[in-house]
Amino acid sequence: MKIAIFDFDGTLYTKETFKLLMEQLKNHPTYKQYYGKFFRSILPLYIRYKLKILPEPIMKERSMRLYLQALDPLTMTELHEYFKSMHSVIVPDFNEQVINRLTKHRKEGYYVLLVSGAYTPFLQAVTNHLTFDQIIGTDIPSRGNQLAMDQPFLHIQGRRKNEQIYQALLGKTVDWDNSFAYGDSISDLPVLEKVGYPVAVRPDEKLTAIAKQRNWEIL
Repeated sequence: MKIAIFDFDGTLYTKETFKLLMEQLKNHPTYKQYYGKFFRSILPLYIRYKLKILPEPIMKERSMRLYLQALDPLTMTELHEYFKSMHSVIVPDFNEQVINRLTKHRKEGYYVLLVSGAYTPFLQAVTNHLTFDQIIGTDIPSRGNQLAMDQPFLHIQGRRKNEQIYQALLGKTVDWDNSFAYGDSISDLPVLEKVGYPVAVRPDEKLTAIAKQRNWEIL
């Protein structure tokens, strides 16, 4: 089985999900009341990150958790509807080149995965016009229809992406040498290195250097 793995931020989606989430919360007619709580909680974290006291992976994971904690009064049903409302906002900023590759791989019989650190229900909501065999994202802890932020929270990033991919493909025989992966940043390197055909999409400076050195395709 040949697979095609797509990153979301900077790859399928040309912008950053977390900036979108912040903007949507700030301007939402009902939920903007929670923005102040969120902003006050994330500001010290952001300052420590800018001062290079806090590593970026930790900053990202804690920011994702703080966002959910600010929305703790919402039910999971309300949270899912909130994410669905972002579909029309986000779709115009999808990368047409990447969508074309996605369509091509599906026609050729590839097993297609979307792998991202974004919240899983968010990914499901904003890509419901596309078809993936599996979507791997950061799951939101819940208990019944309520958020449960006292439970473990695992942000999918870096090598965790590979771990989740292996888990999702357990029991399947994968032709890695003839598989594709698409990513935009150096944090996607563990996934890109796993396949025979890595593709750097609008890559950051570090990934650009590696892609050129290794003669990888660059979109």
